[in-house]
Amino acid sequence: MKTAYELAMERLNKSAPEKKLSAAQKKELADLDARYAAKVAEREIALNAEIARAEDFKKAQGLREQLIAERRKLQAELEEKKDAVRAAR
Repeated sequence: MKTAYELAMERLNKSAPEKKLSAAQKKELADLDARYAAKVAEREIALNAEIARAEDFKKAQGLREQLIAERRKLQAELEEKKDAVRAAR
């Protein structure tokens, strides 16, 4: 007997079949993941060091918000580039 999840996935695949990615596309997606993980880590290290040196709460809070915004921006860029790779055929 199939679960509700399996049935839903079957219906989804019938309406919008899953596209198979080539080995080159998979490699490019993995490279993008690695590159953006490094960018996020770089920004976290830099901003966390600034947060540690911050003398007042407001400045530290502003830096934390900046870090969150930069993470979101980088994640959006990554997803955009991944979508372009997936769409390329």
